[in-house]
Amino acid sequence: MADFSFLAPMKKFFAVIAACVVSLSAFAQAVPAPNIDAKAYVLLDATSGQVLASNAADQRVEPASLAKLMTAYVASSAIKEKRLNPDQMVNVSVRAWKVDSGSSKMFIDPATPVKVNDLLQGLIIQSGNDAAVALAEAVAGTEDSFVTLMNREAERMGLKSTRFANAHGLPDANNYTTAFDLAQLAKHVVYDHPEDYKLYSIKEYTYNKIKQPNRNRLLWLDPTVDGLKTGHTSSAGYCLIATAHRPSGNLDRRLIAVVMGTPSDAVRTQESQKLLNWGFQNFDTVKLYSKGQAVATPDVWKGSQNHVKIGFNQDVVVTVPKGVADKMKPVLERKDPLVAPVNQNSQVGTLKMVVDGKPLTELPVLALEQVNQASIFGRAWDSVRLWMK
Repeated sequence: MADFSFLAPMKKFFAVIAACVVSLSAFAQAVPAPNIDAKAYVLLDATSGQVLASNAADQRVEPASLAKLMTAYVASSAIKEKRLNPDQMVNVSVRAWKVDSGSSKMFIDPATPVKVNDLLQGLIIQSGNDAAVALAEAVAGTEDSFVTLMNREAERMGLKSTRFANAHGLPDANNYTTAFDLAQLAKHVVYDHPEDYKLYSIKEYTYNKIKQPNRNRLLWLDPTVDGLKTGHTSSAGYCLIATAHRPSGNLDRRLIAVVMGTPSDAVRTQESQKLLNWGFQNFDTVKLYSKGQAVATPDVWKGSQNHVKIGFNQDVVVTVPKGVADKMKPVLERKDPLVAPVNQNSQVGTLKMVVDGKPLTELPVLALEQVNQASIFGRAWDSVRLWMK
C-alpha cells in the first residue's frame, strides 16, 4: 500500500489555515451588513476565502437553475480531460427535447445535431434545461449517470449540504443546497475552468434563429460584474449568484454574492448589487506574504546547515475592514531551539497578526526547506554549544 504519511504536515497546515479563515470571517462580520431582502445570502471574498456577510447561509434551499453551475463544471471537466470535444456534434434525445415545456430552453431539436460548445452557451447564457439534459447525456450516456458525477464533484468540493437529482435544477425533493455551498461552487467555476468561465459574461446568445438574453441584469449595470448565474422557480423564488472583480492594491480582488429566495427579478439584482458594493467599499483584501517567502532564517542546531528559511507554502491573503490593514503588525513566535532533522513543510512557529495589541489571526509558519542531521562530530559539537548556551 502506498505511504501518504508525507502529506500529513500539509493537511495540518491547510486545516489551520481554514481555521484562520473562519476566525477572520468572524472578525470581518463585525462590520454591520446591509439589510438584504432574501431568504438566505452569502458574500464571499473569493480572493481570501473569507465570508464577509451572511444570513441563513446553512439553511437548505432549492438550487433552481443554479444547479446548472455544476452541470457546466462537470462538462468543462470532461472537455479538459479530453473525454468531450467542444466541436463534437451531439444527437438530441427526445428526453432532452421534451424537458418541461414551460421552462427555459435553448430550443434544440432531435432532427438537428448540435455542437457541445453551442450546448454550453445555451446552458450558461440562455439557461436552457434542454441543453442541460443534452450535455449530461453527451458526457455520461444518461442524465442519471451524469447526476452521479455531479454529486461526486459536490463531495470532492466539500459541499456537505448539497445534493443534485437532475442536471437542470427543476424542483425535486433530492435537489437541495445552501447559500454557503453555492458560493464555494461558484468559486470553483471561476478558478478551475477559466477557459469556459468567460461564457458567463456574454449578454446574449442566438441559437436556432432565436436570440435570448442572459438573465443576469448586473452584466448591463456594473462593468465589474462578469458572471455568474440566475435561477427561478415558484418554490425557490428569484435567485442570483453574481461575481465582480475590482483592483485592490496589487491584487485583482473578486467577490461572490449569493442571494436566494428574493421576491422578484428586480429585487435579486438590486440586493446582489448592494452586497457587492458593500463588500468592496467596507473591506480591503491584502496579500501579507507570498508562497515561499522567508519571514525569518533562524539557527538550526545539529543540522547539515546552520540556518533554515521559514515561511508559508501558499500565498497568505486576508480581508479586513477598511483602515485595519495599515495597523496590522506581525509577531513571530518560534519553536526554539530548532534541532535537526527539520522536515520541509513541518510547522516551526506561529505568526500572529496583531491590531492595537489584539491578535487578529494566527498563521502556521513552516520550514521551507529540508535540514538533515549533521555528522556525528557536528552533532556532538552543537550538543556542547547548547549545553553552554
